[in-house]
Amino acid sequence: MSPLLATLLQITNLPQAFAAIGASIAVIGAGIGIGKIGASAMEAMARQPEASGTIRMSMIIMAAFVEGVALFAIVLCFLVLYS
Repeated sequence: MSPLLATLLQITNLPQAFAAIGASIAVIGAGIGIGKIGASAMEAMARQPEASGTIRMSMIIMAAFVEGVALFAIVLCFLVLYS
């Protein structure tokens, strides 16, 4: 049995279960989003090597935005879990 499933089965309060599921979805979504950003940036740098500095800067800024939204979602879910 996976640790996530075991944790969800131990939670008896429905809002807490939804918070745990929401935190998991936020982490998975952030991973997918940052992966897509990185893949698109690598493809763009391969097509236009002269613009790699601008593309890299834009990639880092967008990855920070995605990570910030995911972190906000996780903090919100933990507030629901432990309050």
